[in-house]
Amino acid sequence: MYVCSCFGITEKQVREHAEAGACTPRQIASASKAGTDCGSCVRSIQSILGRGACPRRELLGTAAAEPTTTVAEPLVAQSAVVRAVATSAGLEAA
Repeated sequence: MYVCSCFGITEKQVREHAEAGACTPRQIASASKAGTDCGSCVRSIQSILGRGACPRRELLGTAAAEPTTTVAEPLVAQSAVVRAVATSAGLEAA
């Protein structure tokens, strides 16, 4: 059965992409273009993918638990730039 009539993508093709590692409708779209034109098939793709275990989600959960940088580091650098620009423009930085 066709899931995406815009690009002629079948349910079987969506399942094959899912077995190859595509876990989200966006990843299916990257692999097959399904869902990138009118978008009416995105909900069908979501239902085909279901809520099963996704190896990439598990890896993302592990990576999120151990951040390599903190959010404050870029903000400190940005604040220094704002102060420098304000000073050179003769403004008082907040």
